[in-house]
Amino acid sequence: MSFIHRKKLTVFDAVNYTLLTIISAMCLFPFLYVLSVSLTHRSVYVPYALQLIPAKWSLGAYSYILSSNSFENALQSTIFITAAGTLLNIVFTFTMAYGLTERRLPHRRWIYGLVVFSLVFSAGIIPSFMLVKQLGLMNSYWALILPSLTNAWSLIVVKSFMDSLPTEVIESAKIDGCTDLGVFFKIIIPLSKPALAAFVLFFAVSHWNTYFNALLYLTDSKKWTLQVLVKSLVLDNSAKTAGMEASLGDASPPSETVRSASIILSILPILVVYPFLQKHFAKGVMIGSVKG
Repeated sequence: MSFIHRKKLTVFDAVNYTLLTIISAMCLFPFLYVLSVSLTHRSVYVPYALQLIPAKWSLGAYSYILSSNSFENALQSTIFITAAGTLLNIVFTFTMAYGLTERRLPHRRWIYGLVVFSLVFSAGIIPSFMLVKQLGLMNSYWALILPSLTNAWSLIVVKSFMDSLPTEVIESAKIDGCTDLGVFFKIIIPLSKPALAAFVLFFAVSHWNTYFNALLYLTDSKKWTLQVLVKSLVLDNSAKTAGMEASLGDASPPSETVRSASIILSILPILVVYPFLQKHFAKGVMIGSVKG
């Protein structure tokens, strides 16, 4: 006879669940409000009215934004920066981390010490701006990619993960005549899928949300990223500055619905991609924490 043991709900659990529910609702409420405003029909829209379910649904704001040249240019710029930046980030981070795990690498400790030093001390905005300017990268997408090919935190975490991989497999492959590149592509990379998935998500979100560097280095409005375009629409309240007129006759949607729709469109790709990487991401967040 089997018995089902149920854990009693303590006072701490009840308070904990209640607080987590309230915090989750507080985080979810602004997103639902913006989504509701973006889907509200212009005929029933009331400025700054609090409603989570539109009285009348409409995709007019999304059609208006997607038909504009400024949004198309910003979307293309952001996709290129995210794709190229993420790919290069993964290549440079994992290859350098693999090199730092090799004891045969000359001056390995000194190189690793420089990595840790850069984690503690940063050059700052002015030296970075001067470097980008001297390299002739101003008003170029590469100004947002090349200066951040990797970072100290990512290198340290990926190196710790590679150190935790079974050395017996790597040594056996080398005894069988496998080269360093063969070990990296045939053993290290397949065993590093959780780390790859986690850091692909980290790097992709970072590049997709690029705002300050894009505002600093991209002077041509046709090369703006989505975040800069959304900032111009939401904070500056200027559709004309963003290259998008807020009023094109009576058929145009209200400017508030346009701004809300632009916010939803800017975060939608990450929301779509995340569920497919969630399985590996849950494992990847623990990389380097346990060695065995």
